[in-house]
Amino acid sequence: MSPKSAAAKSKPADNGERSQLEVLAEEVRIHRKQRGLPLEALAELSGVSRSMISKIERAEAVPSTAVLSRLAEALGVTFSRLMAPATEREVLHIPAARQPVLRDETSGFLRRCISPVLPGRGIDWVLNTLPPKATTGEFVAHRRGVSEYIYLLKGRLNATVGDRSIVLAEGDSLYFEADAGHTFTNIGSGPCEYFLVIDSSGLR
Repeated sequence: MSPKSAAAKSKPADNGERSQLEVLAEEVRIHRKQRGLPLEALAELSGVSRSMISKIERAEAVPSTAVLSRLAEALGVTFSRLMAPATEREVLHIPAARQPVLRDETSGFLRRCISPVLPGRGIDWVLNTLPPKATTGEFVAHRRGVSEYIYLLKGRLNATVGDRSIVLAEGDSLYFEADAGHTFTNIGSGPCEYFLVIDSSGLR
């Protein structure tokens, strides 16, 4: 499944007062303009087509997780930062219904952002769910200094990081430096659930 085809078939989850689609559109547009990037420049940096970025900013399409990871990397922000507006509050309750969710309809890959988005923080905490035999597709390599942690809650997961492949069973954890492309595949017969923490604090 290509990022472009997945993007066109993804659907946003409701985000309360504003839809997830509207939040995502505004955040991509804000971060692009803050960096003084025309659409063409962001397309070149991210490898995402200008037309797709334009559709995202007009709230006409939700990107797949692979596309969103490319945009986040090009804009120098975390995945979750594009999924929700930042808040200054240090104590923040996020009800389940207000946690940003991105779902790829074709693969069934579900990505729920459960960490708050706070200025100056470099942590993404995500709950991922993969249907049997489904794959996330390849995530673009992060900048050097970004690390990822995985804890497998249920099922069996194959993690490919660069040229290495590791099989995780329930209860296993994994740490890796994320400056190489990485892909996750459910190799079990049932749904696979895992926590993913992306630590960008090493960039500061």
